Amino acid sequence: MAKNSTIKIRQISSPIRRPKNQRETLVGLGLNKMHKTVELQDTPEVRGAIAKLPHLVQIVD
Repeated sequence: MAKNSTIKIRQISSPIRRPKNQRETLVGLGLNKMHKTVELQDTPEVRGAIAKLPHLVQIVD
């Protein structure tokens, strides 16, 4: 990974009827509305959070 690399992620599904820990992970990533896109530092922690929510978020180019 480059020193200042970033990753853009978009919420693609609603957190309604999802477990509380999945909703909290979305909020931790800065996502709270459908189709919202955020740009975060590309760290192992962020990658791990994305890996826990493959059905709710996608990586945007």
